[in-house]
Amino acid sequence: MSTEYSIPLSKIEEEFSLERVTVPENYEDILISTPEVWRPGLALAGFYEIFDKDRISIIGNAEHRYLLRLDPDDRKKKIIDFINAMPVAIIFTRDLIVFEELAENAKRAGIPVFTTRERTSPFMASLISSLNTHLAPRITRHGVLVEVYGEGLLILGDSGVGKSETAIELVKRGHRLIADDAVEIKRVSAKTLVGSAPEIIRHYVELRGIGIVDVRRLFGMGAVKQTEKIDLVINLEPWVQGKMYDRLGLDDEKMDILGNLVSSITIPVQPGRNLAIILEIAAMNHRQKKMGYNTAEEFNKRLMDQMGLN
Repeated sequence: MSTEYSIPLSKIEEEFSLERVTVPENYEDILISTPEVWRPGLALAGFYEIFDKDRISIIGNAEHRYLLRLDPDDRKKKIIDFINAMPVAIIFTRDLIVFEELAENAKRAGIPVFTTRERTSPFMASLISSLNTHLAPRITRHGVLVEVYGEGLLILGDSGVGKSETAIELVKRGHRLIADDAVEIKRVSAKTLVGSAPEIIRHYVELRGIGIVDVRRLFGMGAVKQTEKIDLVINLEPWVQGKMYDRLGLDDEKMDILGNLVSSITIPVQPGRNLAIILEIAAMNHRQKKMGYNTAEEFNKRLMDQMGLN
């Protein structure tokens, strides 16, 4: 059973610096639970067969001009019908003047009304993006998330395999820590997963034998980051003698996280291996693949040509 998330409307107001026209007494209790917003042009014209009152309604130039062109009695009726449909909130863009009859009826019905100076399309795009992030499906995984050369590496493995020590070494080499021990992962789109740390352990790393260290205070603000997109999953596991590991990098492994497939590699751990350098190479190699060059495939092609198999 999927979990539904919500965000207080007051947080949206603060994030986008909205100007209040009217808010009800229970304003702090109003929650937004859908990332979808809409422009209620059809509703204002009288079509209410499809009306999602949980969506924030955006009144832009088109809706505003339509209402302006109506005679006062007709406009009042359209507005009353719209308010009676009980939209969760109404936002006027472009600093458009809020109709007096709409403000009065919204106040009576307990519907929040705001204005913003932003143009309609850019504002809607920003609002939808923000709501997708706040309301995204999420899970928490035991692991470490670091940014290496602009790539988000999610490091997984059993306790004691060396995840935190590797993260500290990467930070010392100029990369950034996002989360240690627990990584909160959000699915913000069909292609994008974003990871962050729970607030209580943000910027902290546990090193066995030393204890908890504050990475931000030890290495500075440039050593940490609040969130990062997950580009590659690194599975660390103890070296198993006789186990076959990928030698060329031709295997294209994927890990399913919240329905998104993320590239994944398995790195065996044994004394003497410099995991920080290996992860740096993994990040650069993955970035190179995204740019269209696959070293393993190129080498395999050259090998096949040499053997006369192509």
